[in-house]
Amino acid sequence: MGTYKLADFDAVLAIARRGSFRAAALDVGMSTSALSSAVSKLEEQLGVRLFNRTTRSVSLTAAGQRFVDQVSPALKDIHGAIDTVRSQQETPTGILRINTFATAGREILAPLVLEYLRRFPGVQIDLVTEGNLVDIVAEGFDFGVRSQNLVPTDMIAIPLGPARRYAVVATPAYFQGREPPQGPSDLKAHACIRTRLPNGALFRWQFESDGQPVHVDVEGPITLDEASLARIAVLDGLGIGFFMESDVREDIEAGRLVRVLEAWTPPLAPLCLYYPSRRNPPAAFKVFVDLARELARSSRAR
Repeated sequence: MGTYKLADFDAVLAIARRGSFRAAALDVGMSTSALSSAVSKLEEQLGVRLFNRTTRSVSLTAAGQRFVDQVSPALKDIHGAIDTVRSQQETPTGILRINTFATAGREILAPLVLEYLRRFPGVQIDLVTEGNLVDIVAEGFDFGVRSQNLVPTDMIAIPLGPARRYAVVATPAYFQGREPPQGPSDLKAHACIRTRLPNGALFRWQFESDGQPVHVDVEGPITLDEASLARIAVLDGLGIGFFMESDVREDIEAGRLVRVLEAWTPPLAPLCLYYPSRRNPPAAFKVFVDLARELARSSRAR
C-alpha cells in the first residue's frame, strides 16, 4: 500500500473546488508546478486519473468525482480533529486565509493584520483581495472582510470601525479657473476619472439626497480598474475622482486634494470581519478574533 499525504488530498479538493491548478495552488500555498506534480504522483499511486486536463480547463473524471465525494467528509473530520488539538496550543501557529476587497484590505492591513503578525510571529496570513463577493467557506478562507450589509446572515460578524464614507476629490490646481461642483449633476461639466467594476461594468458614482440614492454616470479622459491607479491620476491633476474616504484621507488633510460634494456622501455601513461558527477553532483563529474585537472596542471608544 502506498504512502499518502494529507496535503495531497487537500490539493485534490482545492483543484476540484477552484477548477484551476493555478488558483488551487494559491489556496494551498504551493507553486503550480509542485501542485501538478503532487497530483500526478497521487494519480500514479491510485492507478486512476482524477482530472481531465486541457490547456484551457480542468475537470474531474468520474473516478475523481467519486474520490472527492468520499474523501471530503473524512478530510473535514481530520481537520476538525487537528483544530481541536491546535485549540490547546499555548503559542498560535499555522496559516490564516482572509478574503476581502482592495480598499478594505488597505484599511485593515496596519491596525489588524500587521498588528496580529507582530504579536504572533508564528502565524502566517494569506490575504486575498478581489472585487467579487465569494463564499468564504466553499473557497477555503478562514475569514472575510466586507461591508456590514454584504455579510451573509449565517456568519458571525465583528464591526471593525465606524461608518465609512465616499469622498469626491480633485487637486487645488484642477479647480483653478473652474467652478467646483455644487451637486452631482454639475459633474457633467468636469473631467472625471472613471473606474471599472470586476464584472466589466463602469462604476456609477453613488450619492444620496434626502435619503434617496442618486447614481451618476460620469465622463472623463481615462477609465481604470483600481482605486490606487485612479488616485495617481487625480493627484496628477487629470480630473475629479470618487474614492472611499480612507483611500484619500491623508491627501485631503495634507491639502494635496480638495473635497467637494461632501453633503451628498452620507455615512455607509462599517466594515465587518466575519466567519462561520467553529466548535474548536485553532489558537491562531481564536486570537485573531480576539484582536478584531479589541480593535472594534477601541474604535467605539474614540
